[in-house]
Amino acid sequence: MSGKTKLSIAASVFTGVAAVALYVFAIAPHRQAPEVWANTVAPDLTNGKRIFFAGGCASCHAAPNASGDARLLLTGGVTLKTQFGTFHAPNISPDPKAGIGNWTLAEFGDALTRGIGRKGENLYPAFPYTSYSRMKPQDVADLFGYIKSLAPSPNVAPPHELGFPFNQRLLLTGWKWLYLNDKPRVTLANADEEVRHGQYLVEGPGHCGECHTPRNAIGGLQTANWLAGGPNPEGEGRVPDITPGSDTIGKWSKDEIASYLESGFTPDFDSVGGSMVEVQKNMAELPASDRAAIAAYLKAIPAK
Repeated sequence: MSGKTKLSIAASVFTGVAAVALYVFAIAPHRQAPEVWANTVAPDLTNGKRIFFAGGCASCHAAPNASGDARLLLTGGVTLKTQFGTFHAPNISPDPKAGIGNWTLAEFGDALTRGIGRKGENLYPAFPYTSYSRMKPQDVADLFGYIKSLAPSPNVAPPHELGFPFNQRLLLTGWKWLYLNDKPRVTLANADEEVRHGQYLVEGPGHCGECHTPRNAIGGLQTANWLAGGPNPEGEGRVPDITPGSDTIGKWSKDEIASYLESGFTPDFDSVGGSMVEVQKNMAELPASDRAAIAAYLKAIPAK
């Protein structure tokens, strides 16, 4: 074999290896840079509790129909039935075996903001990491600290029930490329500090768009119709439009929206219903300034 032939073979092998490496890199879930989490400070548990309720963690990760202090036992088990299959919310209590007691902040943060599991696997977007991706690293650290201060649960949630091809987690890498980012959902010119704060809460931890924005055939949010309502992701009825163009909340004042989030009563004294009951419970736990900011943001976004 001539030297030129050997060189040609070596070049071909190198090119093949490089192509495989590039492909693996392209399809591999991408974690946050380590310094993102290393640069956070000791968790503020008071703020962590606030983010816990803003994010609605108990609504999925507490046992079904839990109330009072039982909502702080993050045993998992809430079932979400979708067109793609049935998802079961996992145990995220501090239990070291069944929960996340042995997780690091980086592992928790990458799951929350990048949709990457502890073993490097893609997580399903039934977990709203496409919204949580907008969360501030320190808020993530504070939330992690608060969750680790809660009681552990040994309960093991059942596995997801998904058929082919939706049980192929690797395919989610392409989906993430399309829909996972940390950009604002809407552009608000000349927004004041209160509206900006509301935008962070609604578009980030509050993940309001996950239900109130319609989705396309592969489950991506149709952000051109941001918060304009759409089919219920759980398959029953519709989730309402909450933009200023709505015939209901669109006609409410900022103070009336904030009052609704606190009390659960509309300006006409109707009470909150459906899946919004859990959301309102969480909103009632927030500082009044957070509810006011959310209301200000909802009055500032484009009408649909």
